[in-house]
Amino acid sequence: MSIGPLQALALAYLGMSLLCFGAYWRDKRLAVAGSRRIPEARLHLLELLGGWPGGLLAQRLIRHKNRKVAYQVKFWLIVAVHLGLLGYWLVG
Repeated sequence: MSIGPLQALALAYLGMSLLCFGAYWRDKRLAVAGSRRIPEARLHLLELLGGWPGGLLAQRLIRHKNRKVAYQVKFWLIVAVHLGLLGYWLVG
């Protein structure tokens, strides 16, 4: 049994979202402990690779990276790119 392209995309988003959420969670814990943090560029890369839903969930649930304006601008640009490409792919 094989999965279709839409299911494969959903699984990819799910996997990357779990990874991104975990990275946000770890970064939050490191920040609280005063330890060396995960670079913002790495978090943005995880979002760009499809983990933005997990990043959004982490921002809401653990309140991490949700106040920093420069970070939010880049985050929402990544979301816009994903939604635009997804819309283009679905509508054709």
